[in-house]
Amino acid sequence: MKNKPPYAIDSVDHALHLATVLQQEGPMGVSEAAARLGVSRSTAHRLLQMLVYRDFAEQGPDRRYQAGPVLRPADPAGAPVALLRQAAMPHLRALVARVGETVNLQVLAGTETRFVASVECDQILRVGDRAGRALPAHQVSGGKALLAALPPAELTRRYAGTDVDLVRLRRELGLVRRRGFAVNDQLTEAGLTAVGVAIPWPGGAEPAAALSVALPSARFDHDLLPTWVGALSAAATAIAHDLG
Repeated sequence: MKNKPPYAIDSVDHALHLATVLQQEGPMGVSEAAARLGVSRSTAHRLLQMLVYRDFAEQGPDRRYQAGPVLRPADPAGAPVALLRQAAMPHLRALVARVGETVNLQVLAGTETRFVASVECDQILRVGDRAGRALPAHQVSGGKALLAALPPAELTRRYAGTDVDLVRLRRELGLVRRRGFAVNDQLTEAGLTAVGVAIPWPGGAEPAAALSVALPSARFDHDLLPTWVGALSAAATAIAHDLG
């Protein structure tokens, strides 16, 4: 289980988080950065200036900051991340209260699943905050739910030339479509199990975001699966409604 170190250095954590956000979500101003990190404008400005100094960020003519040359270009996500997070956060908190486990909001970018928001539960043994991380979409529960919604040709395009067994993946995604949810049973981390569903996108478009419940594998119970899936589906529908 990868949780925050007990003696974490907040300034380093803030700087790394800010660099990740600039790379994955695009330009932002000082006020936006301060609000995102929950710090003062002066602190956000100092963090951004340090990122500029080390070429992790650069300032444009409009005085907004964007990813610098050190950060490789990332595949764009097919969802308006800032708007999605704003709509989803109240539902993520309510979902944690309902299921008692950590929940995550994810988007699909190329063959990666990006975690754009997490709300931790208050249990002593729990899955930690995953916001800012990117993992292989074909292993993550939310990623599988999103891949299952892609047209066959698009799935082929994304995985052409990779070492992923596309025949096996198609078979697994077919099962995900029939069930309406996906499971990650310790594929990304030993001792971690997650259940994910896609968020139905307004206007009938392909889903671009997903929700997941993540928990220690020791607490995973097949008898509780219908409860988790029902809670996830209800939250996903509510988020889609607010986005629509």
